[in-house]
This record gives sequence, C-alpha cells and structure tokens, in this order.
Amino acid sequence: MMDSLTLERYARVLVWGMKAARREPLTPGAVILVRADLGAVDLACAVQRELMRQEMHAVVRLMPPSTLERGFYEEAQDRHLAFRVPGDQELFQNLDGLISLLAPDSNTHLRGIAPAKIAAMARTRKYLRDIMETREAQGVFGWTLCLMPTDALARDAGLSPEEYEAEIIRAAYLDDADPVARWEATYRQAQRVKAWLNGLDLVRVQVRSASTDLTVGIGALRQWIGVTGHNIPSFELFLSPDCRETRGVYFADQPSYRSGNLVRGVTLHFEDGRCVAVRAEEGEEFLRSQLAMDEGASRLGEFSLTDKRFSPIRRFMAHTLFDENFGGEHGNCHIAVGASYSDTYAGDPHELTAPRRAELGFNDSALHWDLVNTEPKTVIGTRRNGEQVLVYENGMFACALE
Repeated sequence: MMDSLTLERYARVLVWGMKAARREPLTPGAVILVRADLGAVDLACAVQRELMRQEMHAVVRLMPPSTLERGFYEEAQDRHLAFRVPGDQELFQNLDGLISLLAPDSNTHLRGIAPAKIAAMARTRKYLRDIMETREAQGVFGWTLCLMPTDALARDAGLSPEEYEAEIIRAAYLDDADPVARWEATYRQAQRVKAWLNGLDLVRVQVRSASTDLTVGIGALRQWIGVTGHNIPSFELFLSPDCRETRGVYFADQPSYRSGNLVRGVTLHFEDGRCVAVRAEEGEEFLRSQLAMDEGASRLGEFSLTDKRFSPIRRFMAHTLFDENFGGEHGNCHIAVGASYSDTYAGDPHELTAPRRAELGFNDSALHWDLVNTEPKTVIGTRRNGEQVLVYENGMFACALE
C-alpha cells in the first residue's frame, strides 16, 4: 500500500504528464476525466485533490472489477455489445484531459469468453477514441495513464507485492523528492534524441534479431515522438509508420496480457503491409480474432524503440504500460498492430483529415495492441538519399544522450 506522500507525488506527476501531453495550455475550469480501477481509489483521491488545487474540475469514474466485466460478457447479446451509454459522447466532446489509473485485479478473467464479443465491444467504443484523437490533434486534449500495484499483477509477474510496488515507485521517480523535475529532465534528454532521429530523414528501417527480420516503411511527413507526458512511466520513442509498407517477420518474446487473455510467443509474418500468417505458443485463437477485428487490425499502427539508458525497468511486469518500456540488458523494440497515432504526423495537425490519413498510410482500427521484443537487435535505417545508417544497437540509439 503506497503511503500518502508517495500518492501525492504520483498525483503531481500525473497532472504534469496530462498537461505536458497537450499543445495548448490548460486554463482554470478545465474538465478532466479521472478513470480509475477500484484498486486505485486512494490515488484517485490524491489526483482529484491535485486537480482541484490547480482550479480544474475532476470527473471521476470507477471502472468495473473483473467479476463485473466477465459477468457482462457472459450475458451480453449483440444489442448489449452495440449499446452506447447516453451522455458519453457529450462528455468526451467537452473533455480537456484524461488521467487513467490502472489497477487490474485479474489479467486473465476473460479467458474463455468468445473473442468476437470482445472485438465487437471494442468497435462500439471506438467512437470515443476518435473524439479524443480529434481533440488531441486540435491541441485541446491531453491524456496520461499509470499503474498501481495489485496482488494479481505481482503474481503474474513472479514478484512479491512489495517488489512490484517498489518497481513502480522507482520507474516513475516517486522515490525522488521532486519527481516532476526528474521527468522534466528526462523529457529534455529525450528531445535531443528525437531531434537526432528526425534529422536522419529515414524512409524505412530494418530490425534484425535472432527471431525477427522486419522492414518498416516510415512514410511521408512522420516524426518520432515519445516521453511527452503520455504514460507514466514512458521511455519509448516511436512513430506511426506507413501501414502499407511492412514486410518480413516479427517475434514478440515477451508475454502479453490483453482483454483478460494471455498470449505468448507471437510470430507475425507481413507482406505488403498486412499480417498474412500468425503463430502463437499460447492464445493463438484469441490473437487471430483480434487481428480480424476490422480492416486495419492486421496492419501496423506503431513502431517503437526503448533505449536502456533511459529506462530503469528491468523486470517483466505483466502489464503493457511497463513492458513496452522495458530497458533491461538489450532495450526493446515493439510494434503495435491496429490504430496509429495522429501526433506522429509532422505537418499541421488540422490538415490530417480522414482522407489525408488514408492517403499517407496512417492506420485506422479499433485495435491497438503492443507486442514487445527484448532480444539483442540491430536497427538499420535507410535515408531518403539512399544512405544506410545505424539507428539502434546494443539496446541503445546510436547517438550520445548529452
């Protein structure tokens, strides 16, 4: 159980992250949705206090525990899966920010539920994601999220509850007297690496490891982003590639918990941007169902690299928020199948209309699923002038941090 001082620090960091993720500054009276699992109620109280101290309005919603979510899916018919909650659209159209406090009490509670039901619910809720993405592109919305320790997460990660909590505290800088200052320093350091990456003018990258040989087309008008306040902690640098220009084999050696299911040992084969063959050591049926969710679910929405010099995360945490930022001995690469991120567009965000997104190869889907490779790897980039350049090796970007 985190003490009150740690919770207060966490709340300050989260409000900083949400504000940093916006392009436009927040003004008094801003409306912030605080979406919290039951295990994060104490943190929700601290976040609510911090928002109110900063003259913002907190709209707090508690998310259903695993038993309630499973009960819904067990009984749900098509009409339930297609139901839109009255008022949600109006609320999301008026939000200035979102802070999500995750504390799952189970990682596998939806095992055995028909994957088609989970996919249908994701499609129904996609309109809310679209609203947030549009507002974010306009610069008037920012979001962040974090993780609280639970017994279920600790058990699935093979750690004691105390060890699990200590990992969160260390990775989010909550053991620092001024964690916001630490995050601001990390933010500035990441800015220098992003400037180097964006200055390379890459048209594609090739990732090679023992089990992966994947070529990803960058696409036009793309920029590397990351360490922007989204996600606490976050150490990855990423972009949304041209979803039509992926080919080769990708292997995720890290297990993945998604929608109450465990998937392990994923191998994806891509041709002309689409995943054409799938294999998983565990959870293959669920994986296949997710990739068939909609037209964009089998294409890439994100390509990401984490530098081990940034990330203090050294253990598997059984949650994507931490695992996609794994540093360890070799850093990590991860891809996400499904939705792309509009803020990786390097042009005027107001110009990124739906037709323009499609023209540039930004992927659209109700799915966004991160799959992580922590093997030793080399990433070679091809620049627009045809020159090849080393981008990443030995778990690090090929540039100095200072």
